[in-house]
Amino acid sequence: MVDVSRMAELLSALGIQLKREGEVLEVNARHIAQSRAPYELVSQMRASFFVIGPLLARLGEARVPLPGGCAIGARPVDLHVRGLQSLGAEVQFEHGTVYAYVPGNKRRLQGAKIYLDVPSVGATETLMMAATLAEGETILENAAQEPEVVDLANFCRAMGAQIQGAGTNRIVITGVDSLHSVEYSIIPDRIEAGTFLVAGAMTHSEISLFPVVPAHLTPVIAKLKAIGVNVAIDGANTVRLIPSRTLSATDLKTLPYPGFPTDMQAQFMALLTLCEGNSVITETLFENRLRHVAELNRMGADIRVNGNIAIVQGVSKLSGAPVLATDLRASAALVVAALAADGMTSIQGLHHLDRGYDNLDGKLKGLGANLQRVREDSAESLPSSPAAVPPVVAS
Repeated sequence: MVDVSRMAELLSALGIQLKREGEVLEVNARHIAQSRAPYELVSQMRASFFVIGPLLARLGEARVPLPGGCAIGARPVDLHVRGLQSLGAEVQFEHGTVYAYVPGNKRRLQGAKIYLDVPSVGATETLMMAATLAEGETILENAAQEPEVVDLANFCRAMGAQIQGAGTNRIVITGVDSLHSVEYSIIPDRIEAGTFLVAGAMTHSEISLFPVVPAHLTPVIAKLKAIGVNVAIDGANTVRLIPSRTLSATDLKTLPYPGFPTDMQAQFMALLTLCEGNSVITETLFENRLRHVAELNRMGADIRVNGNIAIVQGVSKLSGAPVLATDLRASAALVVAALAADGMTSIQGLHHLDRGYDNLDGKLKGLGANLQRVREDSAESLPSSPAAVPPVVAS
């Protein structure tokens, strides 16, 4: 995915040596050449801001521009900053850049007790990484509990960090002098898996997913069952969607893990457009994460928005139409909607999709989907007859 490549570019710009072969990324961070992250890279992806914690812990200072990424709402870094200050860092804002440094001669962060106002994944991960090399004990209260936080903690532990409580709202980190190299396999992407489950439900297709961690999909599976779709656990790392021809409406509210993930809200909204009855979706985490409603309505959906609440009246079918992806998960929602729609759908803005999915269109083709990528300047020449061309996803 593009975000991985961008993060690799950022690390390379800091002087870290990287080598990629297929799905294996080799990172040599023995020597970090500088503590300043380039604006042109950080501005494209919010997660790139997270280098501020490791840089501060390793070098005693970091200069990182305020982050960019999907325009889904305000995502301030105040929790990151206050947490770093609690660890003993001085933090200044200079022309859109956060400059953090450890004052004095010791150049080492100090353990502290930190309470997060909200269980932010980014702040939890940033502060956990910074605290691994801090002197003394750090306690993160009201920490995020997402599987990705647990996986990062496991990765750090494999390198010699002392971290306890990851996966709960209280994480305890005892700082160590240094970390060592390790070989590590990351967890499967639960949002990608959830997207495929929604695609199967919308097209009434039985599909098996492997490898996945079924427990990470619990809230998504629960909602699928609520609308009449069954998901079987066929093994420790395999799930199988058993489709249903009759789908019923349900309500959902996005919440921090283990609640329903905000990153599945758009895809599930697409699915609810084809469910009988009224569904109510409440987005509690990001104020601008309902912009895909207009595009789904363009395809024949019946969705009304009131603030952070979307009311979905199920329709008998969706129809192909030209639509625009507004962010990463909205693009996935439009793709799965296009698979179930009558006629051809042309989707622009697929750069959002490529940020967070690895060859999603190729994988869908492997499942039998009829779609293709075309250049934007050639999209107008595609046939418009529903009988001539099944749903087409075009960039």
